[in-house]
Amino acid sequence: MTGGAGFIGSHVTDQLIERGHQVVVLDDLSGGFVENVHPKAQFVQGSVVDPFLIKSLFQDHRFDYVFHLAAYAAEGLSHFIRVFNYTNNLIGSANLINAAVRSACRCFVFTSSIAVYGPAQLPMHEETQPRPGDPYGIAKYAIELDLEAAGKMFGLNYIVFRPHNVYGERQNIGDKYRNVIGIFMNQVMQGLPCTIFGDGSQTRAFTHISDVAPVIARSVDTASAYGQVFNVGADTPYSVRYLAEQVQRAMRRQTGIKHLDPRNEVQHAYSDHGKAQRVFGPTTPVTLEEGLARMAQWVRQAGPRSSREFEAIEIEKGLPSMWVGACTKASRSAS
Repeated sequence: MTGGAGFIGSHVTDQLIERGHQVVVLDDLSGGFVENVHPKAQFVQGSVVDPFLIKSLFQDHRFDYVFHLAAYAAEGLSHFIRVFNYTNNLIGSANLINAAVRSACRCFVFTSSIAVYGPAQLPMHEETQPRPGDPYGIAKYAIELDLEAAGKMFGLNYIVFRPHNVYGERQNIGDKYRNVIGIFMNQVMQGLPCTIFGDGSQTRAFTHISDVAPVIARSVDTASAYGQVFNVGADTPYSVRYLAEQVQRAMRRQTGIKHLDPRNEVQHAYSDHGKAQRVFGPTTPVTLEEGLARMAQWVRQAGPRSSREFEAIEIEKGLPSMWVGACTKASRSAS
């Protein structure tokens, strides 16, 4: 399990252990926390970018399955960190695919993203031709294609999930570049307004973690899922402005909304989940109100967190003002 100290990865790890699997977690802790790792899992701190570490782990363990959830998932920021994005999200994945092929692993489970679709017709179906509009989505789609090629060339079984806008307990709320619900809750706890890019009319279907993690964990036991791609997540889209209002209601504190300049992003994104329901069975999704209430309870206990500046910005042109950190400011003043 890569990314098992992170948000989605830690919940999938929990589900796998409940199902009787022995789990080795690999995580570099760039966005995760050791306390998220299930106590029955073996934890290894390290990065998928390190091919020697990956080779060593596959030699030391006879992995039946690989669950690859490690990624830096700041979609909007990926425009400005291309090399970092492709190194971590694409090259790191290639290291794992190589190792999985060499060790004849039974199945490789990969969490992609609906970012692969780009500005597609709604709702997005698995048959929709992907046209990713940012480096994050490009990297995810490239990995999907590479898994398909590895399947044809080497017989590697794989399953691809395209989740979207997942939120819930254990999400890293101290990262201002991603996880909008976590950002909002962190701001509200500090008495700050919820910051929205543009007018907030952009829509997303926000998915509670309990609607995603169990499906991913049990997928390897479903033979008909092998070699397939699945959208997974909530069905009902909401505007970001409505979301901010509901977050403040869940947090029982009104701090207002602050509108920022619009950024380059897909205006509307939500997908169809009929295929996943046919293969894995129907589920009763957690409503947005219930999911926000669960997360708000956990957030209040965890307390606010400060966001670290991303210090490896590669392109400053067009960088949103709220993302301009001390490092970037210093480089501008020195130039």
